[in-house]
Amino acid sequence: MATYGIDYPFRDSAIGNYVRMTSTPEREVRADLIHLLLTRKGSRYFLPDFGTRLYEYIFDQNDVVSFNHIEDEIREGIRKYIPNLDVNSIAIMSAEDDPETPSMPQEDEDARLFRVSDDSSKPYTARVKLDYTVNNGTFSTSDFIIINI
Repeated sequence: MATYGIDYPFRDSAIGNYVRMTSTPEREVRADLIHLLLTRKGSRYFLPDFGTRLYEYIFDQNDVVSFNHIEDEIREGIRKYIPNLDVNSIAIMSAEDDPETPSMPQEDEDARLFRVSDDSSKPYTARVKLDYTVNNGTFSTSDFIIINI
């Protein structure tokens, strides 16, 4: 089986298998995207501009102004560091307004759901759904991720 890179985010493991490898190019691009979005800007040595400032929006108001700043931050990071990824749409809304938000958080959730903080399952958080297409020359694949801020 071919491996492409390190899968992100890291996961707990009872047997010491903390670092998993990606097995498909699509999974590698998704791991790169998650790594970019969940890395605090300024935290990487020799690459201080890598990442986003999504952590700064954790306690901001759930309003159009904050949502526009979040979208701009995501688009800027992707444009600079993942040029083969085309953003189809970014939907940002309050978790209270999202019809897909369950009333009780479930333990076994979709692997495409990520949380910026531990409290991001609360209804006052912002839910970011990012639909994207990966263009690798001839072939393209589409997928999405959801981030709770």
